[in-house]
Amino acid sequence: MFGLNEDLKEMLESSKESLKLEAMKRVVGLIAKGKNASELFPAVVKNVASKNIELKKLVYVYLVRYAEEQQDLALLSISTFQRALKDPNQLIRASALRVLSSIRVPIIVPIMMLAIKEAAADLSPYVRKTSAHAIQKLYSLDPEQKEQLIEVIEKLLKDKSTLVAGSVVMAFEEVCPDRIDLIHKNYRKLCNLLVDVEEWGQVVIISMLTRYARTQFTSPWKEFDENNEKAFYDSDSEEKKGPTESKPYIMDPDHRLLLRNTKPLLQSRNTAVVMSVAQLYWHLAPKHEVSIVTKSLVRLLRSHREVQYIVLQNIATMSIQRKGMFEPYMKSFYVRSTDSTHIKTLKLEILTNLANEANISTILREFQTYVKSQDKAFAAATIQAIGRCATNITEVTDTCLNGLVLLLSNRDETVVAESVVVIKKLLQTQPTQHSDIIKHMAKLFDNITVPMARASILWLIGEYCERVPKIAPDVLRKMAKTFTAEEDIVKLQTVNLAAKLYLTNSKQTKLLTQYILNLGKYDQNYDIRDRTRFIRQLIVPSEKSGALNKYARRILLAPKPAPVLESSFKDRDRFQLGTLSHSLNIKASGYQELCDWPAVAPDQSVRNVEVIEPEQEWTATVSKAKNLKSDEKFYSDDEEENEKEGSDSSGSEDSSSSSSSEGLFMSASCRTIGHLNSDSSSVFGDTKDLGAPASFAWMCLSKFMVCDFLNYFFVHVQKQGTPRTPWTICTSCLSILISSLPSLQVSTQSFGPVKSYELLHHMTGKGLSAKYHFPRQPCLYQPSMVSVQLSLTNNSDHCLEEIHIGDRTPASLNIHCFNTIGESGEASVTVSMGIDFSDSTQAANFQLCTKEDRFNVSIQPAVGELLMPSSMTEQDFCKEQGKLLGMNETSATVTATSASSQNINKQVLSVANVGVVSSSQSNVSRFAGRTVSSGALVLVSLELRESPTALLTINTEKSVMASMLLRDLKQALAQP
Repeated sequence: MFGLNEDLKEMLESSKESLKLEAMKRVVGLIAKGKNASELFPAVVKNVASKNIELKKLVYVYLVRYAEEQQDLALLSISTFQRALKDPNQLIRASALRVLSSIRVPIIVPIMMLAIKEAAADLSPYVRKTSAHAIQKLYSLDPEQKEQLIEVIEKLLKDKSTLVAGSVVMAFEEVCPDRIDLIHKNYRKLCNLLVDVEEWGQVVIISMLTRYARTQFTSPWKEFDENNEKAFYDSDSEEKKGPTESKPYIMDPDHRLLLRNTKPLLQSRNTAVVMSVAQLYWHLAPKHEVSIVTKSLVRLLRSHREVQYIVLQNIATMSIQRKGMFEPYMKSFYVRSTDSTHIKTLKLEILTNLANEANISTILREFQTYVKSQDKAFAAATIQAIGRCATNITEVTDTCLNGLVLLLSNRDETVVAESVVVIKKLLQTQPTQHSDIIKHMAKLFDNITVPMARASILWLIGEYCERVPKIAPDVLRKMAKTFTAEEDIVKLQTVNLAAKLYLTNSKQTKLLTQYILNLGKYDQNYDIRDRTRFIRQLIVPSEKSGALNKYARRILLAPKPAPVLESSFKDRDRFQLGTLSHSLNIKASGYQELCDWPAVAPDQSVRNVEVIEPEQEWTATVSKAKNLKSDEKFYSDDEEENEKEGSDSSGSEDSSSSSSSEGLFMSASCRTIGHLNSDSSSVFGDTKDLGAPASFAWMCLSKFMVCDFLNYFFVHVQKQGTPRTPWTICTSCLSILISSLPSLQVSTQSFGPVKSYELLHHMTGKGLSAKYHFPRQPCLYQPSMVSVQLSLTNNSDHCLEEIHIGDRTPASLNIHCFNTIGESGEASVTVSMGIDFSDSTQAANFQLCTKEDRFNVSIQPAVGELLMPSSMTEQDFCKEQGKLLGMNETSATVTATSASSQNINKQVLSVANVGVVSSSQSNVSRFAGRTVSSGALVLVSLELRESPTALLTINTEKSVMASMLLRDLKQALAQP
């Protein structure tokens, strides 16, 4: 190891960047294997100012590991870290902050605080996430900084990035978990972001929201008025109710929002997330809704044994209170031969909890197999489970007792011993009915060697000695012979047996008792000596014993309560499910108890967030649109109610008539242009739904009104829901709309030839064929959708009726469908639709249906069709490109067959829907676009080098998309 370190030191001190980089890779590899590389700290820290980004990242990884151990040397590089906090690369900024917060020296606390505040305002969500992690480190180093850190947490809680959400909530839980007021304004945002947050962030957020909900909402478990039944029979009920009448339970919408948004996470691949959602439903959901977590929890039993152990513990707690949840999945808890002992024991516990009159016969048959197991501890636990079943279900008590008695003849001492102990507990519940069993156990006494079993039999015979008057003295006689050789626990019970027989049958056992007491008086164990002397003074009358002798019978032969056989998980529900405290059954350090439900819910308006909307023009048209009533109900319930409140029915007839005439006027205008039937794009809803302005026809010719119209469309129409019935608008009109839409920043481009793809062949579609293409126009149904045009052709000799879109896969796929085509006798019809691909090239699967048939089809977009062009200057391009370096940059050397910028632009645009950025360099071509769904920036640059090679670089946060786009561009540029 020493020689290896010397080689690495030489490489790190070399003047060649390649050697340094290779050395750092090997050093980080040593750290990953758990090797100590602290001796290399001086040599590594010298490279902290390197200009090589890859080398600098590895140096920071090393410093994070050893900065706390080598604080003096790390402090020498503080200025370098501070400079790195301003680096254009987000990875370097984040790494510098991570190293700075790892140097746990109080003297740099002010520097750390300043760095955290600056990072919290960084443009990169990755850096903001790192600042949230640094908050926890600084708080543990200097708790006095709590107030300033809370201010940073409050700021970061408002962050809309899913990358930051989990980390800042973790910082909140560490620094100020009691400051519930910080969550109020961000509660709904956190609920809505939850599905998209990374998995461990989901766990933290769900845990925090569980505690929050228990303080802000009333209990959903009291859904019925307990006094309703009494009031029904009460003649004075009307007089007594009045103001004290209890109101029916109504769930808070925010409470329902939390339950609704966490439910999909039950399908998560992360077991911790599933467990978190399960505990949230257990502690927050109405009782009839909790059962939806059952299937997900049972699914987790296929995971590793460590996961099984935790999940089974939680199921064991749940099954005590609600057997019905898990009873349908009882077979999932049957023990397998490959299970470890602790897993077997937990499954046994759950099966015992689920036992009832209906399934007890099945469970007992399963237990009979378990008793024969080679695992002695598991076999003993099974016998205890049989005892619990016998106690809880009276119908099988005798059956269980008889079965346990048969086990007394087993060759296995452990099974016999546990059977005796369990029988002893069962006999205490019905001692008068089972004297035969006591006699049978006494006869087997000589063959039983396990001390606990022998002691239990002696206790039973002594406790019920009056019911076996002939057998008890004989057992005492045998014990007197072997007293000195017995275990301590057996000797103590022998002394007890002697005392009880002395009081009930002194004539036969007086001498035996005196003999045993004399033996015990000189025993080596002081407990036995003390017990013997106490018993002698208690039962044998003498001058020293005094008045205590009178109460000997009442003391030794007092009736004793029967033991209660309970589950070890009975009281564990006092701890929150899924926590370390629940697993250990003790309160662990840092555990935060769940509050009781408040009797009266706090003010729910604290969670309202004011949304300031910009003033809109066309107020007259907007008011008209609000007055309209649609026959079709495609709005949500809440929006319908709001609409009704603000509506005025007086002008409905005039509005409908005017909108109809406006729709006819618009159609006539487009027909005069000559594109309505042949080259149309359905991009708007029906005029009856929207109340279009009468000036729409001449508006298509005037660019000044277009922006106002689209502003109205996006703000008012999209809020109410996506209209179903399309307006038909010509392509020339649409091009004017697109070019006049500044908010989308679409640069006007000369698009390449439109490629059509087959959707449905006429042979498969029984005469119906379909093709689709991407018109590369903004989808006005919904901004996050990709516009798709379908060409439907009827190749059959009969009419096709009711052509429409049917079921989609998955069901959550967001598609704006075209209107049902009532009857198509024409050769070809062109319709438009919108699909939200969520920036993914995964195919959209749906059904294309006619009145009689359904055909499964799919549309799979090329990665370039998921973009919209973005206009920017060369200076802005270079600035944005500088922010998207490191892991956001993908580059490769490609073959460019053409050196002409015009041909290069044509080839790139044929692949990707991007905008051309003007370039001052003749050998560099630049293109800019944004993803349709998320709006993420995609920058493409092509630098021509020695013919025919070129350097192709793609900068975007969507790394998967970048690799696919790089592949497609390579192929296009290589074509002549």
